[in-house]
Amino acid sequence: MLLAVATLALAGCTGGGDADVVVAPVGRATVVEVVEAPATVAARATATLSSPADGTVAELRVHEGQQVRTGQVLLRVESPSARRDLRQAQEADARAVAAGATSGPTVDLSAARQADAVARRSFARARRAAERITVPAARRQALSALRVSQAQYRSARAQADDAARQLAAGIGSLSQAVAALSSAQRVQTRAAVQLARRTVSALVIRAPVAGTVSLSPPSSSTSGGGAQALISQLPEGLQSQAGSVLGGSGSGSSSSVAGALAEGQPVSSGEALLTVTDASTLSLTAQVDETDVLLVRAGVPATAELDAVPDATYDSAVESVDPTPTQSSRGGVTYLVRLRLGLGRQADGTSAPTPRPGMSAVVDLRVRTARHVLAVPAAAVFRDGRRDAVWVVDHGVARERVVRLGAQGKTHVQVLEGVRLGDSIVAHGADQVHDGDSVS
Repeated sequence: MLLAVATLALAGCTGGGDADVVVAPVGRATVVEVVEAPATVAARATATLSSPADGTVAELRVHEGQQVRTGQVLLRVESPSARRDLRQAQEADARAVAAGATSGPTVDLSAARQADAVARRSFARARRAAERITVPAARRQALSALRVSQAQYRSARAQADDAARQLAAGIGSLSQAVAALSSAQRVQTRAAVQLARRTVSALVIRAPVAGTVSLSPPSSSTSGGGAQALISQLPEGLQSQAGSVLGGSGSGSSSSVAGALAEGQPVSSGEALLTVTDASTLSLTAQVDETDVLLVRAGVPATAELDAVPDATYDSAVESVDPTPTQSSRGGVTYLVRLRLGLGRQADGTSAPTPRPGMSAVVDLRVRTARHVLAVPAAAVFRDGRRDAVWVVDHGVARERVVRLGAQGKTHVQVLEGVRLGDSIVAHGADQVHDGDSVS
């Protein structure tokens, strides 16, 4: 333990006041360094589902607060525009097949032009949905996946254009040029059909996770919006990639429905419809400042205090630290730290209530614990330029001593170098002392 001695008067002070300092011997103590960070209670999974196309809610199969299972049909959107796009894409594909089967010297280019029109509309809907994602990183990744899809389509379109140029220039045999053009056009029209068919299929919206339904989606989200519309419209090879990037099918939204969702309600592409929340297990997401995050690692113990339950503490532990930084509300750089949330206890020892997703909290992360180490009061340490120092009282005279610190607690700090056990130091009032001052 650190033993404080009587308060001594500081001789030689200027200003005529009775400046007091506290002198104490260097002792041993257990020092716990704590990093404090704001946090939010998070559900195991939250998916805010959005409309894949413009239309109306034709059928609503769930009600507020209903428990649903993964894959259960929640609602159906009727979209004449999406079905029209599919029909036009199929007609264009059929014409491309018919043109490829003929041996004539020309190829019908109207199928390719119609496929282009359908693809442009589908890609535009997907882009609108992606741009509604509120989380910057998720929005960038979703738009990147969409660009890959468009690049694949442009490649097929370029093949068709090359074949047409060869035919016009008379390069190679006529039959070879016609066959190449027909093949490229078929690739293009098949891609347009696949894109339109996926949009129509997504009009039947299913639960991506098991949980509780809310028919009034939040006005803002931590997961990003329009993901269901985006994923449903990507080519088959990119859907799994986009789903993993966005944290699950249709997770999050950036817009909200005014009031509870109802049948007959008009909806637009990417508009949030309802939310499914799996609160079977709860966790915490904390924002740790860049100056402290290097001390945080998986397994670090912590305690959490909720604004909603001010007299209770909840045990928790760090599970992961995100490598990607984010901008805090105050303009600084923070890192997202995820913690497991355990049981809580009230001040009287009784069990604390179970929190709800979205509640605000403050977590104390015990990043370093040094047991029975050389320690001084935190108030004894001051900065001298880029160095930490203390005032050592030697034969009644204060002398500056540079120290190297270890764990830094709220009341005491560990000293690795600079002082020895039993040395007398100025434990309080260090800002009133100068080198060479007499302490009597």
